Amino acid sequence: MTIRQGPAGPGATESADTGTPDSERRTFAGAVDWRWAARTGAALVPAGPRTSRLAAEQAVAELAEASVRAESPVRAVTGLLDDQPVPAARIVDRPGWIGAAADSMSLLTGTGITGETGVPAGKPGGVLAGKPAGVQVGAMLAFLSTAILGQYDPFTGPDGTLLLVAPNIVGVERALGVTPADFRLWVCLHEVTHRVQFSASPWLSGYMRENVEVLGDIEDEATMEMLGRLIAELRLRRSGKAGDDPNSRGVVGLLRATQPPAQREALDRLLMLGTLLEGHADHVMDAVGPSVVPTVEQIRSAFDRRRTRPANPVQRLLRALLGIDAKVAQYVRGKAFVDEVVDTVGMQQFNVVWTDANTLPRTEEIDEPRRWIDRVLG
Repeated sequence: MTIRQGPAGPGATESADTGTPDSERRTFAGAVDWRWAARTGAALVPAGPRTSRLAAEQAVAELAEASVRAESPVRAVTGLLDDQPVPAARIVDRPGWIGAAADSMSLLTGTGITGETGVPAGKPGGVLAGKPAGVQVGAMLAFLSTAILGQYDPFTGPDGTLLLVAPNIVGVERALGVTPADFRLWVCLHEVTHRVQFSASPWLSGYMRENVEVLGDIEDEATMEMLGRLIAELRLRRSGKAGDDPNSRGVVGLLRATQPPAQREALDRLLMLGTLLEGHADHVMDAVGPSVVPTVEQIRSAFDRRRTRPANPVQRLLRALLGIDAKVAQYVRGKAFVDEVVDTVGMQQFNVVWTDANTLPRTEEIDEPRRWIDRVLG
């Protein structure tokens, strides 16, 4: 199944306090040749499930239609309304998602590639600059591209971009033995919820970008300190003394354990926002009920079993390194938070959460929704 889409263009910004281009200060992100990462990922990614051309075309058409049809029930359940038209979704294959993800990461970090040399913007160097890191990131994107069903990217295009990875959706619906049309609409309900979240709360994308900028604003001396903490944390984990907090697992956990306070706080804010966004989308997926997705209970049951199914040793290692298990925990914790708040005060009161950064749940509140209710709603 091959459905490819074109890329979006990146940009670079300046640091307000020093006048130094951000791409020079973000030593990790600035060293990544995102174009090379996309090419590497596309070369490494395994093919999707076998299907006929007719079945592939039907899947693409149904997903496009479902992404539009999902908008009305999502707005009805969430109460998040705006007067914006419903933009068309981009139906992509795995290489198409890899390319889109690389473009978005380049744009978000302000470390785009200039010219044909593959040199990151604002960075000196020859034709190999950024390519080693690009290979590593490309391999990571290749692995992730086999698991992503859909994604809303608020940073590309005037209305953001809703991506649906057709071969992965077809593969999962076959593995679960569920009704394809219902499953495709169910997936769209989740991703369209993200689109509605951002369109109804335009400040969210700026909030995310600001925190990503804080993550990248690390001087060389702090980087050396982080390396020292990283070695100490790895030794601690090897001794079996790592914590049980889902946010302490995988690469994300290592980052939290080794970062300076400002960067750790920014990462925690992003983690809490992600937990809220994913949990809210999962809540909406199920709240629409059988009138929209007749087999929703069967789909949810089968999908949750798949999430918790043991992986083979290689997959377990990759999941741990990439923090995928922590991502699954985000869905569970976030949905539990949204479920309890909505059950307690109703959706209209819950929607106060989208007012500004001060009304988002804090780290200590995500597992204790009553504390958020007392703080924000009084």
